[in-house]
Amino acid sequence: MSTGAAAFVRPRTLTPADLRLVVVPHAGGSGAVYHPMTRYLPPSWELLLLDLPGRGKRHGLPPLTDMKALVAQVTDDVAALADGTPLALFGHSFGAVVAAETARSLESRGTVPLWVGVSGRQAPAVRPGIRLLDPTLSEVELARRLTRLGGMPDRLDELPEFRARFLQLIRSDLRALDSYRPAVGRRPLTGDLTAFAATDDALAPAAGAAAWAPETTGAFRRRIFPGGHFHFLKDAFPAFTAAVVAEIEETRGRLSPSSAAAGREETA
Repeated sequence: MSTGAAAFVRPRTLTPADLRLVVVPHAGGSGAVYHPMTRYLPPSWELLLLDLPGRGKRHGLPPLTDMKALVAQVTDDVAALADGTPLALFGHSFGAVVAAETARSLESRGTVPLWVGVSGRQAPAVRPGIRLLDPTLSEVELARRLTRLGGMPDRLDELPEFRARFLQLIRSDLRALDSYRPAVGRRPLTGDLTAFAATDDALAPAAGAAAWAPETTGAFRRRIFPGGHFHFLKDAFPAFTAAVVAEIEETRGRLSPSSAAAGREETA
């Protein structure tokens, strides 16, 4: 399976870049959803929008339904581009799990992301009280629940073949989530970690965001926004991207080789 540049949408290719930000999409999503971010990033940053197998640039490949295999693939994708440029990872919902575990896998290879952002996802130690999304749901019920969360693309019902393909990808990603079993006693991350949450997110209640803190020995921060699971899309994209940039800049301004394991911070 192709790795490296072939796995990413790169709105602008910079050589050298001051920082590379890898974005892992939510379940069923492709990197293209996050393309607007590039307009609000510092001009010296390169945005890498990951296309997972089964979508976007890798639409001809079968989707992966096992989290270990998925993380191994994404680790290879990112590692193929590692050249010493500072690296940050961000993922939303399903993508938050992939981003955090990929960061952990990269650390084991000697590539340490300076920052990881996790959005719209409960921490690994938290078991969801309500399972709103299940790969065994009927097509009608799965689509209904996604619509309620704001996760159904506009006018998708007008394109039955694309709708069926989209729901198939959602099921594959949900199966990968179901296979996710964090290893007991695994090492926490060493880079900074920010948890992004929303006040009305039924999938990842904001009150649980603090549970991400033990996932790193670096600084932990949290950001709470108004809205639901996909609060940051459309008109909210500029402000949310600005918050992501501010978090990364906070890390860059604080960290130095001698203080990479500095104490924790938390902001609400």
